[in-house]
Amino acid sequence: MEDKKLFDFAVDETLNIFVLIKSAEVRVAKNGKDFLSMVFEDRSGDIGGKFWDASSEDIDNFQAGKVVFLNGKRENYKGTPQIKILSMRVATETEPNNASLYTKKAPMTVSDMKEEISQLLFDITNPNWNRVVRFLIQKYDQQFYTYPAAKTNHHAFQGGLAFHTISILRLAKNVSDQYPQIDRSLLYAGAILHDLGKTIELSGPVSTTYTVEGNLLGHIVIMDGEIVKACQELKISDSSEDILLLRHMIVSHHGLKEYGSPIEPLLLEAVVLHDLDDLDASIQMVTGALSHTKAGTFSERIFGMDGRNFYKRISHQKE
Repeated sequence: MEDKKLFDFAVDETLNIFVLIKSAEVRVAKNGKDFLSMVFEDRSGDIGGKFWDASSEDIDNFQAGKVVFLNGKRENYKGTPQIKILSMRVATETEPNNASLYTKKAPMTVSDMKEEISQLLFDITNPNWNRVVRFLIQKYDQQFYTYPAAKTNHHAFQGGLAFHTISILRLAKNVSDQYPQIDRSLLYAGAILHDLGKTIELSGPVSTTYTVEGNLLGHIVIMDGEIVKACQELKISDSSEDILLLRHMIVSHHGLKEYGSPIEPLLLEAVVLHDLDDLDASIQMVTGALSHTKAGTFSERIFGMDGRNFYKRISHQKE
């Protein structure tokens, strides 16, 4: 059996490998027949494919979260990698059918991420912010360190949520060192909580989907509500200036109303948090796409980067 992963195969090369079904959505083709719009995943990344003329049995068999043995051909469609599915079957009990074998993981261990977060908590010197952050991090401890930061766009891997948060905190430390007018406590508190609502918005690290709460409310509204509930538990006024500032950090971190924030940043620290969040997500998306792009060519279109294709340099020497 081949050890190659999805992105190890060249365009037009045939593949026969075990992969995880990340998503499988039933669609109707122009001829009126059902087909499955699928995304396959292994630790090299994920690639889409269409399973045409899907029967009701196929729809029942090939569901998100299942491992399948895939026979197909690597193709490109309008600059986007895809798999032409030739045949497919569900992995048996004697085959590598554990979904965790195919999910990408954060480049840090859970224990290392917990240690770094716990040390940074001491730099949140405002007692109200510190108490609220500690309360919520403890409440969602297991999910925070295992969930992805997104379904598809950035840090969409196991542990991606905590790793993305740590990346922003590292950036926040350098920015706070450079600009002493920034309230480090507020920036750190906002950074830790800004995406914590994704522990409720998303279903988990394997075959990630949006929950009912995620679809109806979104992680920004969810986390604002969680802060209010934490204040009630901790006997802190949720309308005090401290808490209003913290809530503003959360509700404004997408930057613009058309991107999902009910209010735009009106604090220096909120502007910085949005910019650092955007910077870290952008770097991760571009880096991820270039990791499986041949030197001297352009990557696939990156939806989260306005559909742009990025060029991979033939020679790249760090200064």
